[in-house]
Amino acid sequence: MLLRFVAVFSLYVTAGSGTIEDDSSNDFVEEDYGPQLDYKDPHWCHSPGLTNGEVTCHSPRGRAYRSTLGTRCEMSCDRGYRLIGKSSITCLPSRRWSGTSFCRKMRCHVLPLIPHGRYTCSHGFMVDSRCDFTCDAGYRIEEQHSRTCERRGSWSGGQPNCEDTDPPKIKCPPSRLKVAEPGKLTAMVAWDPPKATDTADKSPDVILVGQGPRTDFKEGASIIRYKVYDQARNRAACKFIVRVEVRRCPTLPPPLQGFLTCSSDGNNYGATCEYHCEGGYERRGVSSRVCLFDRSWAGDPAECVPMEIKSDVKTVSALLQQFYEKKRLLIMSAPNITDPDYQLQNIMIQKADCGLDLRRVTVIKLLGSPPRETGHIKESLLSSEAIEGLRQSFRISRSYFSMLLLDELGMDRERFIYPMASDELFSYIDSFMLEEEERERLELHRDFCD
Repeated sequence: MLLRFVAVFSLYVTAGSGTIEDDSSNDFVEEDYGPQLDYKDPHWCHSPGLTNGEVTCHSPRGRAYRSTLGTRCEMSCDRGYRLIGKSSITCLPSRRWSGTSFCRKMRCHVLPLIPHGRYTCSHGFMVDSRCDFTCDAGYRIEEQHSRTCERRGSWSGGQPNCEDTDPPKIKCPPSRLKVAEPGKLTAMVAWDPPKATDTADKSPDVILVGQGPRTDFKEGASIIRYKVYDQARNRAACKFIVRVEVRRCPTLPPPLQGFLTCSSDGNNYGATCEYHCEGGYERRGVSSRVCLFDRSWAGDPAECVPMEIKSDVKTVSALLQQFYEKKRLLIMSAPNITDPDYQLQNIMIQKADCGLDLRRVTVIKLLGSPPRETGHIKESLLSSEAIEGLRQSFRISRSYFSMLLLDELGMDRERFIYPMASDELFSYIDSFMLEEEERERLELHRDFCD
């Protein structure tokens, strides 16, 4: 308000000895040139407005008035908008409001992308916009599936993750059947190891459980397993069967008075069985037979027949040739049949006849002196030439009792000048003259002579 003041000054007149004072007025006069305050003017200030918001006013004159002098207005924005400026303004005497405000649209920050996934939003990143998350094939959302831009400009919840839940894929080779190789109970089986695929891992590691390819498998079924894990420890597995068949022939029976020695498992494809005859018998027919792929034996069966000894041969070589690599010889010599050592030994030999046959030992007896000298192989008589040949070849005396033990090759292995008990004789033969296979067969037939 403009005020102009007019001062009235006092006039002082001084004359002689007195003073005259003119005090016509000593007050101030105010002159007002501003607007007159009018609380009744309904439009003292302009009518307030707020785009994207709401103005709530309280006038001293009542609710119907929004812009009278002294009116107070509260400013608020619509959802999704933020108030910038004064939240409360007043209509001043200057016909102006005490401040200004406006509403700014609110936004949330841009959501980051999630590995192996994506999201779509209903209204971008504005308030109330909902963003839904999805994962790539083989992955699954962990935690919340969506987030909403809230009124204060922040996202609800936390950022989800895409977890690998899809197990790897693996396919095993088909099961297979393999026939065992000839003469063996195993077969070498080969296959290509399977490869695995996974949505997350380009080349997951494949683990073999069991026997590997290109190795020998035993007869029967073997289960082969493969396992694979991805980085998230999802597991997949597969399996197949490797079956090895051993083709077998019917069990080959041993010949009467003989036995068989077979390779491998005895009757499997490729196995060979050899025929052998007991002491005093010789083989007639093939020496061996082979099990063929069609499960049959090659050739015809052999048999063991009593050994035919030609005792009337004229030379010692012709006599011994009949026993070469077939039989051992035990030659007994005595001055005569009444010699006590001979009689004792002869009794023990007769009792040990079965044991000698098991050890393939044939007994030759030389008794007396020319011209009454005799020689026997079992019940057969030897020629005088053969008797003399034996005595000369092996230096066998006619003067005292003695025994000579020859091996299958006709070699002199041991001499005895006293009677030998059968147990002692057998112990020597078993220890020094039998091969390992013969000792095993003898063990199997040890009770045969009881």
